Amino acid sequence: MINLSHISKIELEIKYLDALIYACNRLGFEFVENQNTYRWYGRWVGDSPLPEGISKDELGRCDHAIKIPGCTYEIGVVKKNNMYILLWDSWDSKLRLAIGHNAGIIKQAYTAELVRYKARLKGYSVLEKKTQKGIRIVLQK
Repeated sequence: MINLSHISKIELEIKYLDALIYACNRLGFEFVENQNTYRWYGRWVGDSPLPEGISKDELGRCDHAIKIPGCTYEIGVVKKNNMYILLWDSWDSKLRLAIGHNAGIIKQAYTAELVRYKARLKGYSVLEKKTQKGIRIVLQK
């Protein structure tokens, strides 16, 4: 059996860490502050390109981590410039399932929490309605 590791960057710029923490809570994920490593295969095997802006020596290192129940590997929350990026090893099929295709589940949850946060700052009340296709966020002044 050949073990392959593919570290991927989730294409999402995290500027509001609190919104990410709320998104993790909503999804049942555990946000672990100040955890400086995340679980992954443990070594880069060179079979795929490194995520843009990340060196081989930076793999597995992070500022915070996200643990997902039932998953062996974790998501690394890495500070780059004035924002955070998310790195993960796609070898863990349970992790792939938990965060969705192209990490759509975590992206949607972060975006929804960001909308709630910014709306409340502007004095709106935020209502959430479940629909057959997902959730609908309604803002009221």
